[in-house]
Amino acid sequence: MPRAPKLASFPAIRGALKFYQICSIITGTMLLLLVAEMVVKYAVGYELFLGGSGGFLWFAPVVETASGLESTGDGFNLSLGILVAHGWFYVVYLISCFRVWSLMRWNLGRLAMLAAGGIVPLLSFFMEARVARDVKSYLAQREADELHSRAEHSSLTHAIPTENKR
Repeated sequence: MPRAPKLASFPAIRGALKFYQICSIITGTMLLLLVAEMVVKYAVGYELFLGGSGGFLWFAPVVETASGLESTGDGFNLSLGILVAHGWFYVVYLISCFRVWSLMRWNLGRLAMLAAGGIVPLLSFFMEARVARDVKSYLAQREADELHSRAEHSSLTHAIPTENKR
């Protein structure tokens, strides 16, 4: 059974949770853009370009050659840019997952589920909500238990006479 997080690490946990929430939303959004880009490229046969001969933002057809699919557009390939940006931001997302996981001292299966949020469409949004709810309720419960425990063991509490002790 894993050990419980230390009370001294609660501020770090809150910061790691906020970073995870931001990364989760960005990663999930970029993954949805990536899925849409892949559907347009492989099902419809177009790639999105920024600038070039087609204007500011335009679709260029993708043609099949002997070496595979090749784009016919010029300018900045926004479809490829989305792919690369999601890949790099997924690394940042994994770092945020690891940070929350290690501070909360969860099991390895929970880390795998967090990591899957960046590769399964829509999962990061559900995981973000669940992790935030779990972590916040855990921290609130632990702080309340600690406060109650300190109040019971306080010498001031025992020194104050009550109706029953008079």
